[in-house]
Amino acid sequence: MERQLPLKTQRHLNLIVEWQYLLVLLVVGINLTALKTGYKVARIWGFNTQNDPSQRPYDNYFQVLNSSGQYFNYNPQNGIPRLDYAVAAAQKKGIQLILPLLNNWDELGGINTYTNVYGGSHNDFFTNTAAQTAYKNYIKFIVNRYKSSSAIFSWELCNEPRCSGCNPSIITKWASDTSAYIKSLDPNHMVSLGDEGWLTSTSANTVPNYEQSYAYTGYEGVDFQANLAIKTLDYGTFHLYPNHWGYNFTWGNTWIEQHNAIGKALNKPVLLEEFGVPDWEDRLGIGQAWENTVSTKTSIAGDMLWQFGTNFPSGANPFDSYSVYWNTTELNVLGNKHAKDMTARWPVATL
Repeated sequence: MERQLPLKTQRHLNLIVEWQYLLVLLVVGINLTALKTGYKVARIWGFNTQNDPSQRPYDNYFQVLNSSGQYFNYNPQNGIPRLDYAVAAAQKKGIQLILPLLNNWDELGGINTYTNVYGGSHNDFFTNTAAQTAYKNYIKFIVNRYKSSSAIFSWELCNEPRCSGCNPSIITKWASDTSAYIKSLDPNHMVSLGDEGWLTSTSANTVPNYEQSYAYTGYEGVDFQANLAIKTLDYGTFHLYPNHWGYNFTWGNTWIEQHNAIGKALNKPVLLEEFGVPDWEDRLGIGQAWENTVSTKTSIAGDMLWQFGTNFPSGANPFDSYSVYWNTTELNVLGNKHAKDMTARWPVATL
């Protein structure tokens, strides 16, 4: 039987697009994109950590971690007031935000900004007591600062967490402990992991077309099915970049259907939180095929383009080759039209 999501969850997860760019541009994105397309939710970074701000004096950052301690940056020019402004703008415009609280990667201060100070390797972060104490301090700071805002859609533990070569139980335990901590601070908002959706043999009897290849071996230390079963994680996330992972683009449809099957089995919503096709490929055709799989062959709750690009006065700045720009055929089809298709699929709750 087809899984029916609670109406409130349907409403929240219907229309989602992802913006991963400087916070100063969020208001532009809300005004020019979200309101004119019907998007309801944006995902923006809720983290930005430096060990030595003097090395990157023009960057925004929200906290400093170094041998002197842990400090939050309240400077209105480049600190937490920038995120305050973004959250306030989203609230004013009726947009909700997914806020990841940590990055697996080094950009904008990832996991390694913690291990640089508290010791160990990247993989040690998940079990390093001092690093976890500092991370929970940051979680408490951000969650308590914004939990009363109607702009908050959900909290996310980490963007694309990996513990390469580790037993997946390490991240599962970390996700269980950390999500429970967030719920202790804020029981009124949803929490997700933010993972790419890596599978293991746990899912061999759950998903169609299971195979023994990279995405299914658990090499990155993540077990999507085990993590989705965590009681304090409200919905699952997975990402889709076949060209980076050694698969063809057609395989993306299989990846989508497999995560849909796990969501059904565990009776939890699942979100395709990032998907992207580089600009030298048939982005429109490939993206439409994936979106069609989401909207017509699954009960996936929503999907999010990576990423919305912005035109600066000096010219377009895509940040990477995956960006989709305002007022282009790609955005109109993969964004606007698909948003309408997803809206038509789910009933909208009357609150």
